[in-house]
Amino acid sequence: MDLRLSAEQAALRELAARFADREVAPYAADWDRREAVDPAIVGKLGEVGFLGLTIDEPYGGSGGDHLSYCLVLEELGRADAAVRGIVSVTLGLVAKTIASHGSDEQRTRWLPRLCAGTALGCFALTEPDVGSDAASLTTRAVRDGDDWLLTGSKMFISNGTTADVALVFARSGGAGPRGITAYLVPTDAPGLQRREIHGKLGLRGQATAELALDGVRVSDADRLGPVGGGFRIALAALTKGRMSVAAGCVGLAQACLDTAVRHAGQRTQFGRPIAGHQLVQRLLAGIAVRTDAARLLVWRVADLIDRGEPFATEASMAKLFASEAAVDAANDAIQVLGGYGYIDEYPVGRYLRDARVTTLYEGTSQIQELLIGRALTGVNAFSHPPSTS
Repeated sequence: MDLRLSAEQAALRELAARFADREVAPYAADWDRREAVDPAIVGKLGEVGFLGLTIDEPYGGSGGDHLSYCLVLEELGRADAAVRGIVSVTLGLVAKTIASHGSDEQRTRWLPRLCAGTALGCFALTEPDVGSDAASLTTRAVRDGDDWLLTGSKMFISNGTTADVALVFARSGGAGPRGITAYLVPTDAPGLQRREIHGKLGLRGQATAELALDGVRVSDADRLGPVGGGFRIALAALTKGRMSVAAGCVGLAQACLDTAVRHAGQRTQFGRPIAGHQLVQRLLAGIAVRTDAARLLVWRVADLIDRGEPFATEASMAKLFASEAAVDAANDAIQVLGGYGYIDEYPVGRYLRDARVTTLYEGTSQIQELLIGRALTGVNAFSHPPSTS
């Protein structure tokens, strides 16, 4: 793997850093307190091309490779994890899935709007009683002539109240992963209700919702992929999505490092800046090493994807390490800032709250460990072997 960035990648990284510093970072604390980002940021993300990365230009995308995508997500994650999450879900989970598995009509209908930021998407897989064992979901899809009727509940759906299209996974057949089908459901469809979840520990600026579907009618033309193929589609999206989360975690850890180094150089105790104390340097060094290690793990995944090679195990490694590294980085940054780290005038408390959820969604740290363990040993430790392939 060549670790040097091309001129185009370096320029995109600089563009993303300027955008994050100008359009995102100055407002992140206020968005966190209000539990809502400014909706105008979505259009700005679309205008600069960040919502169309890796999507073909004929469908409104801005093209580019997956390393470029990760560079942008890192810079957005450094500024505000909630904004990074908007991009990861709309582009990484929904638009990329439509591009890979959708019909030409579906691509033409949705991709230009999603890439432009005139529409948002959400990924409706998790249910109130179904998290890691996604193959056991209970939302039903019943055939009714040329349509389907969807009934059930979805929980913790990022972008759930702001999305224009929901990628919904429902049980169209028998038990297990082969009974699940994917559907593109306009969120203004009759019978679909959305309730925003407030009081979250972190990612407070990003809309998170519960979806209730009561006989929501969708055309068979809105089915994404084959009947019974929904679980494979979900797994493919989540596998790439782990790279997206990991890239955002790298940015979050970098923000922790930047804040801690700056504070250590300004704060004086015992007659000199605390940057001159050995144990403070130890904390800073630990953050720096973990951040760089996480970054290289993410870049390896992007490189494998762009070369068309298998990447699932490497994506689990990157997601596991980067998410835990972000939590550790935030903890150590708070320690460097001392009491100042515990008040929201300073950002490291928010960094810790935002980092914590990354060890939970798109596969918990424990799920990643089982996936890595299976790849190493060939032994499946899951109770439903087909559900996590």
